[in-house]
Amino acid sequence: MAKRRVVKVPAAESLLVELLTEELPPKSLLQLSEAFAREVLNGLIRYQLKLGESEVRVLATPRRLAVLVPEVLAKAEDRATEISGPPVGAAPEAVAGFAKKHGLSVAELDERYTDKGRVFLARFTIKGTSLVAVLAGIVSDAAKKLPVRKAMRWGSGETLFARPVHGLVMMHGKRVVPGTALGATAGNRTSGHRFMGADSIRLNRADEYEAALRKSSVVADVAVRREEIDRQLQAEAGRRSASLGEYRDLLDEVTALVEFPAVYACRFDASFLEVPPECLILTMRQHQKYFPLFSGGKLLPEFLVVSNMRVSDPRAIVKGNERVVRPRLEDARFFLNQDRKVRLETRVPQLANVVYHSKLGSQRQRVERIQLLAGKIARDIGAVPELAERAAFLSKADLLTGMVGEFPELQGIMGGHYAKYDHEPDDVVAAIRDQYRTKLDEADPGNLVSASLYLADRIEAQVGLFGIGERPTGEKDPFGLRRAALGVISAFELVGSARKVAGSTVPDVRDFLTFGASLFPAGLLSSEVIDQVHDFILERYWNNLATVFRMDKKVVESVISQRPNLMEVKARVDAVQAFQRLPEAESLAGANKRIRNILRKSDATQGDLSAALLTESAEKTLYDSMQKVEPQVMSSMQRKDFSGALRTLAAMRGAVDKFFDDVLVNAEDTRVRANRHALLRRLDLLMNQVADISKLAVEK
Repeated sequence: MAKRRVVKVPAAESLLVELLTEELPPKSLLQLSEAFAREVLNGLIRYQLKLGESEVRVLATPRRLAVLVPEVLAKAEDRATEISGPPVGAAPEAVAGFAKKHGLSVAELDERYTDKGRVFLARFTIKGTSLVAVLAGIVSDAAKKLPVRKAMRWGSGETLFARPVHGLVMMHGKRVVPGTALGATAGNRTSGHRFMGADSIRLNRADEYEAALRKSSVVADVAVRREEIDRQLQAEAGRRSASLGEYRDLLDEVTALVEFPAVYACRFDASFLEVPPECLILTMRQHQKYFPLFSGGKLLPEFLVVSNMRVSDPRAIVKGNERVVRPRLEDARFFLNQDRKVRLETRVPQLANVVYHSKLGSQRQRVERIQLLAGKIARDIGAVPELAERAAFLSKADLLTGMVGEFPELQGIMGGHYAKYDHEPDDVVAAIRDQYRTKLDEADPGNLVSASLYLADRIEAQVGLFGIGERPTGEKDPFGLRRAALGVISAFELVGSARKVAGSTVPDVRDFLTFGASLFPAGLLSSEVIDQVHDFILERYWNNLATVFRMDKKVVESVISQRPNLMEVKARVDAVQAFQRLPEAESLAGANKRIRNILRKSDATQGDLSAALLTESAEKTLYDSMQKVEPQVMSSMQRKDFSGALRTLAAMRGAVDKFFDDVLVNAEDTRVRANRHALLRRLDLLMNQVADISKLAVEK
């Protein structure tokens, strides 16, 4: 009888997992693919089936999620292990139960000496898990953990996923790993391009997946596909001496819409350029996924389209897209012409019929509050109050226009255009246009009318919504209050720069918060709302500086904890950073922390400092040093020269160090002790004019 041939399976091979689906949501394709790959990898690691740290390939197209994992074992290695059990001398039943639990007889147990005495020890081998046994479960679990906003069912099954699943590939090297996941049975066949590829592609091994798909007109790697689209877009734009403007977000989305990209150039009727360019750009980018072209910053009557088909004669594709875009542009022109028949100011009374918030009233009531607050802010920052109030009065009127009704993203932008058509002052037009910007420093820094409306809009929103308990929680921020806080910060920075040139100061944000709160009906808002909003804004500032700009957290905390005027925060942070580099900084910070600890425990919280009670040479020297330094520090603070104030303080290091070396602060004489505490209170106040430098102290 012939001997049976034994085929030796390689210990480690590449593993391919692919879910073949209907079209996946393009805006979340990259997130879904990365999450799927991560969860599959984690599952393999959990069962000890993945070797090494080789890079995992994340692959995805509109119709598939795939991951290629190198160095995956067919079966995990067996592992010898041992577990301590009951003490020697325990009840026979307990010992027998321990042995049985681990598949051993009592005679097979060993013994070990531990800190608690001699105990029984079970030594046994855990059999390694096979890939066949667990892969389908890993894939199913991975699919359940994906960030799917809305799952679907299909056919007669109960399986839920982002889109119906029509195929499953699970291959380890050359072998199919049997199993079922998401209602599909694993195999080694996938599909090519819907129109230009094969309906069924047989894969011979996992590693040939990308090459096999490429032959069937599918570019499986998202990054490669994105790069190819970008290359073609740049080439087509270059041939027309044009540019693409801000197109990166659209590039990401289009990459998730095609499997085999081809870029073609199209045109639209130049007469549509009479419509504000923002309308045309939004229509092309957001609704049609087209790439408008620009020359010298001006929109051209041309656009690029990314097709999922690469053909030798693209005329049909070009004509089809030109035919599709025309009615969309016609709609934009129609809305513009209809809206211009009515002046913006005549729409304002109708805002009384638009609910802003059930507890905060209508948009008309909100406009009235913003109008009063904008006027107050304008007077305080040096803008023209009448212009700020006019801009606030018109600021929400475009919500009732046909254009904004069709394209909500254009609110504010269209209000600015319509205000210009109505011959409103330029500063009013700019303020209406700027009000929805993410940061005010993107706008014209010279327009303080814009700053007045921008601040009024965000302060009114924060005070009102915080006041009725609608503050952000966790990751939820439905009213965009975190973004509003960052907007307030950017506006104060911009206004601070403008007023620095003008040589005057701006009130603290609390003044505007207090005035804003007074505009709501009595009893509507919580009594803590001003403190809550102020703390929230400072918290966002801290987070922005410490995590986004990666500034030293101690430095940021030392400034923010003092609750300074918002427009001084960055200047103070810069000054503290410079101070921190001085050789005196560490010693003074440590001394200030020591002062805080002493005063915290002091029972002499009141009382004036008496020079007559200063008896020790070191305390007299410190007092004289403070007398000399105080006027200089206060003069620097008045000039907002924070670096100068801290440099002046640095000169006190010797006197401060000698005081703590030579003087017993907590003297037995209660009058002397109280006087020394008064000296330290005055020193603490002087040292912390710019920031709480005790927070810079090095932990020991």
